[in-house]
Amino acid sequence: MTVKKAVLYIFILLLIYAAVVQYNDPDPYIWIPVYLLPAWLLYRKTVSKTDKITYITAGLIYLFWSFNQFPPEWEGLMIDTMKMKTVNIELGRESLGLACCTLFLWVSLFLD
Repeated sequence: MTVKKAVLYIFILLLIYAAVVQYNDPDPYIWIPVYLLPAWLLYRKTVSKTDKITYITAGLIYLFWSFNQFPPEWEGLMIDTMKMKTVNIELGRESLGLACCTLFLWVSLFLD
């Protein structure tokens, strides 16, 4: 296995994990597909040649959505607990997850 494939498989596993932990979210029907789509795109990249415009476009969509989800007042992520104390913490977590999707998609472009 090449380094490229190893990195892509690590990204895929992280995205699948992010999707799995969304099962108890108030709106899992939104967030599970949000994390599985980039995982699927990265998997496609491991098995065949793909066009770069798909990854650039998907990354831009996730980036803009990440900016849109950014909380109006930053209260941190509260990683020590899984409970949502405020809406701003939940928005911060969602924004970070979307930004990670962007990062994974765009890093995959440089692994060719």
